[in-house]
This record gives sequence, C-alpha cells and structure tokens, in this order.
Amino acid sequence: MLGPGWPKAYLSPMALGELRSELVRRGLLLNYLTIGYNVLEAVVSLTAGVVAGSVALVGFGVDSGIEVTSSVAALWRLRVDHSASERERIERASHRVIGVAFLLLGVYVTVDGAMALWSHEAPRASAMGLAILIASVIVMPLLATAKRNVAQAMRSRALEAEAKQTSLCAYLSAIALVGVALNAILGWWWADPICALAMVPIIAKEGWEGIRGDDRCECG
Repeated sequence: MLGPGWPKAYLSPMALGELRSELVRRGLLLNYLTIGYNVLEAVVSLTAGVVAGSVALVGFGVDSGIEVTSSVAALWRLRVDHSASERERIERASHRVIGVAFLLLGVYVTVDGAMALWSHEAPRASAMGLAILIASVIVMPLLATAKRNVAQAMRSRALEAEAKQTSLCAYLSAIALVGVALNAILGWWWADPICALAMVPIIAKEGWEGIRGDDRCECG
C-alpha cells in the first residue's frame, strides 16, 4: 500500500478514491481490533486487580475502558469519511471526544498515583495481571504504529490523536511492569505511582489540544 509520503498529485481521482477507501477499511479493522483487545484487557486487569488488591491493575483496567471510548470516536470519524461535507465536522467533534478521553486518563493517573503514594500501596504479585501487562507492552505499540500510519496517510488529526492514546496505553502498561519489577526486586513500592505521575503533563497536553480543536482537518 502507498505510504503517507506518496506523491498523490500523480494519481487519478479514481485511484485516490480507491486508496482512501483502502485506508478507511484498514483503519476500521485496526480500531475493531483495538476495541476487542481493550475489552479483554479491561476485564482481565479489573479481575486481577480485585483479586490481588492492586490499585495499579484496577486503574489500568479503567484506562482500558477509556481507550475503548477513544476507539469508538475514531470509528465514528472513519465511517463518515465517504462524505466530504461531513468529514471536517466529524473530524473536529471526534478530536474533541478523544481530547476529553485524554483528560479523563490524566485524572485517573493523578488520582491513582496520589492514592498509591498516600496509602503506601505496593503492587502485589499477580500472574494474571503480569500476563496482561506483558501482552499489552507487545500488542499496543504494534496497533499504535499501524493506526498512526493510516492517520498520516489520511491526514486526520483526530485519528493521529487516537493513535497517540493507544501509544500511551502501551506506556502505562510498561510503567506498571517497571513498577512491579522495582517493587519485587528492590522493594521500591513508590516506583509505580511516581513513574505514572510523570506522564500526566504529556497526557494533559494532548487532551487540551484535542478539546481546543486547534488542529484542523487536513483531509481535503
């Protein structure tokens, strides 16, 4: 498939239409895969967190639910791509929805991290929790990269924002793994919440840009 850097000016209108249709199909498939995986991720993380009494795993399950909301907004954007008149309006609206999802994620990370520090909550060992975190570290970057390629080829800021949130989900799973490892090996119970709180400014910035809607659709 042609990449985002392909000189589209040399393609006929029919070829451009076929290329865009292929991008939309790929984007829909990737978001369906993301939603399916995130539902599984949420169920497993919440179950493991409740059983192990782990605030970090329960919080990660909440993050998975937020990611589902973001992916649904991206599906909304992709399904109206065939209509040029609707494309920019939905682009802006879905970008704002994804921006709200970013801010909710930032609130979750802040509250969860602060509660863990206040209560000296140390992540407990959970084979189920570790398995889903390891899987997320592998799966989510692959989905994020594929979705980012589609977004750039379509020149969609909303889809790029949603791909960034998928990347953040991968970062959070990696941070959770690092926190659990440092706690298990060195007894640093505070490592997980401190690492998570360090990500809040990045998350908040992405969310604020989405809500402001400064980035206009470039899908002319």
